[in-house]
Amino acid sequence: MDAKFWHDRWQEGRLGFHEGKVNRMLEAHFHALGLTQGQRVFLPLCGKAIDIPWLLSKGYSVVGAELSEIAVHDLFSEMAVTPEVTDTGRHRRYAAECVDIFVGDIFDLSASVLGRVDAVYDRAALVALPEDMRARYAVHLADITEYAPQLLVTFEYDQSAMAGPPFSIPEQEVARCHGERFTINVLTDQDVPGGLKSVVAAREKALLLRPV
Repeated sequence: MDAKFWHDRWQEGRLGFHEGKVNRMLEAHFHALGLTQGQRVFLPLCGKAIDIPWLLSKGYSVVGAELSEIAVHDLFSEMAVTPEVTDTGRHRRYAAECVDIFVGDIFDLSASVLGRVDAVYDRAALVALPEDMRARYAVHLADITEYAPQLLVTFEYDQSAMAGPPFSIPEQEVARCHGERFTINVLTDQDVPGGLKSVVAAREKALLLRPV
């Protein structure tokens, strides 16, 4: 799975991964991160998530990374906000009050460009990556956020019954990717109503990761 896969999905409007509403795990468990208003939350592979305006409405600052410029255009358009667009070298930065989105490859994003991160909310990144990319992503994420705590949302289902993304990420896979750097606590484990994509029975989990 490469960048073209995701560019094609956004270009063709095949956005089954876009929830179109605030994620239930975010609403229920964001408080577990223990943040205060004004602190900055990083959303890797954020798309045009409704979670972003929800976080802004709660008084947090948001920073995101997204491969597709179409997604970022849509995000600001749907928020009725006109961003300032600048070139950082490897990314284009879309900025408005309390929100910065970096368009480009997340693996090219550095801590110095990203800036301060107080917590990570990963609903769309780990579940979107094939197995051979996940460990590299986990290391990079920890590095650029300086081991900020994470609220991680995953799915667990019979991978043979449906091709990802989103991929099935069992707890042992979370441990493989993040266990050397973070303690991992499952906050909740619930059925996905109607099944994942209405195809396969699945569990949705929220996990809290704190640096060791």
